[in-house]
Amino acid sequence: MITAEMLTGCSTAHLSTLAGNHRLQPAVVSAFRAMQQAAASAGFNLQPASTFRDFQRQQLIWNEKFEGKRPVLDKNSQPIDLSALSVAERCEAILHWSALPGASRHHWGTDLDVYDPSLLPPGKKLQLEPWEYQQGGYFYALTQWLDVHMAEFDFYRPFSEDRGGVAIEPWHLSYRPLAQQLVKQLTPELLLASWQGKQIAGQSWLAANLATLLPRFLQG
Repeated sequence: MITAEMLTGCSTAHLSTLAGNHRLQPAVVSAFRAMQQAAASAGFNLQPASTFRDFQRQQLIWNEKFEGKRPVLDKNSQPIDLSALSVAERCEAILHWSALPGASRHHWGTDLDVYDPSLLPPGKKLQLEPWEYQQGGYFYALTQWLDVHMAEFDFYRPFSEDRGGVAIEPWHLSYRPLAQQLVKQLTPELLLASWQGKQIAGQSWLAANLATLLPRFLQG
């Protein structure tokens, strides 16, 4: 059973180790390892770039983006000048790429970002930007392989299209059997409870708009 603490990234009791510091739920670890083996047979070195991320990490990312300490990108992956934006505009700009603390799918242990390090040219760093996975990008062949085979292992892309919420994230995979249950459990009330006593930049505006923000920026 997934508790409220697990759902909002405040507990790790539901996780098993995938490799190194990467953690996922046990069923997701098994499914991903099976997909890795199939990818290896096709010539790909499928690896996680990011797996579980806790509440505190997401809180740091959110607050630093809101305060201008980290870059915030537009739909074309270009930096945005946040200084002229209202609180609402600033929050929505951040939400295009980054989840709210307590509302990241990475809290659940069902979602991960993937890449193939062997396809990254020497001297280049992984950016996790759409162009890397689209035609002409480093990981386009991997994207095509995943298009065909990921469903065999119960994975899908929750952010495969831009529907006015989260940007297209071809690197982000979700384990359907668990994730589609958990997405229904995260309510505005539960999320607000996880924020009690914590500093969340833009919290007043966010709290007043959670009922519309969660469907747009979480469910995919």
